[in-house]
Amino acid sequence: MHADPLDWPFFGDEHRTFAGALRSWAADLPDGRPTDVDAECKSLVRQLGDGGWLRHVVPAAYGGASERIDVRTLCIAREVLARRSGLAESAFAMQGLGAGPIAIFGSDELKERYLPPIARGEAIPAFAISETDAGSDVSAMRTSARRDGDSWIIDGEKTWISNAGIADWYIVFCRVEGTEKKFVALIVEASDSGFSVSDRIEAMAPHPLGTLSFDACRVPAGRVVGDPEGGLKVALGTLDVFRSAVGAAAVGFARRALDEALRHVTSRRVFGQALADMQLTQARIARMATDIDAAALLVYRAAWTRDSGAARITREAAMSKMFATEMAQRVIDDALQLLGGRGVVAHSPVEQLYREIRALRIYEGTTEIQQLVIAAQVIGAYKDGAAATNA
Repeated sequence: MHADPLDWPFFGDEHRTFAGALRSWAADLPDGRPTDVDAECKSLVRQLGDGGWLRHVVPAAYGGASERIDVRTLCIAREVLARRSGLAESAFAMQGLGAGPIAIFGSDELKERYLPPIARGEAIPAFAISETDAGSDVSAMRTSARRDGDSWIIDGEKTWISNAGIADWYIVFCRVEGTEKKFVALIVEASDSGFSVSDRIEAMAPHPLGTLSFDACRVPAGRVVGDPEGGLKVALGTLDVFRSAVGAAAVGFARRALDEALRHVTSRRVFGQALADMQLTQARIARMATDIDAAALLVYRAAWTRDSGAARITREAAMSKMFATEMAQRVIDDALQLLGGRGVVAHSPVEQLYREIRALRIYEGTTEIQQLVIAAQVIGAYKDGAAATNA
């Protein structure tokens, strides 16, 4: 019997207890393609709230489970949920990503107003940063906001926004009008005048996704998250915390793919023997299992580093996100190959995983952006070390 990853030194008993309880709870979740994505996502948020799982995305002072957000718990949750249901994983993830900017950078007033309903599953947030020409390069965003008395006026458009159309409010990142390098993060409520969901986007994996429009949308100045000109810090600081959790979701998808592959190869007989007895199959299974463990180690190293008090985990989070998402794409493809014709049947588990994983290599920073981030961190550390040596 192989060692349970939760026995690794990154975890405490509280993490093991949490994982076991969530696995039991998630076993009853439907894992097929939903007929009504919006309704199912809303239902999942309510179920996650009723189960107490969303308490782990906000601090204890505002209805959360611990004094500060525990990144290892976030990663465990996303891995466990992804192994069962892509939509449940996404619902949990967006509650966390939408709450993150407020939990980390928001004022006490904003925390008190917006975080408790998220923890209870009574409100759905969204994180709105991407634009048609500003995806990986977030500094290229053109949606602008200008101060007008005790309000901010937003004009522009955001697209590829998860929870578009079902969110109660959105964290919207805007360029401060008249500047090139100053940004502001604002909370836009769905009922605000000048705000609308202008388009819904149907993606290859079913998730609420769409385009937001802002036409002189007026937002009270009290809804600024963080410094009025520090919106980019809010965005990048939030992603720094949550990016490793994307890697955890990828690990969950990969573990489910390996489960499905093992179930098939141990029962499928070809040429008079089990498919699992063939050396080519064994080589593929060995590579899949090793890749999964390597990715999990990177993910939980990043989470443990943050939970241990590191102010930033830019390098560790980027490495875990890059490696885990690329790994999961390979593992799921290997699983589909092992299943043969069964793997390409519409709505079968591995076919669904094949569609789910592809987006993870893009959102919250593409693989290519992670490579640039990692290289900048490694080269910068080398230069700093060389300068100190030569001083």
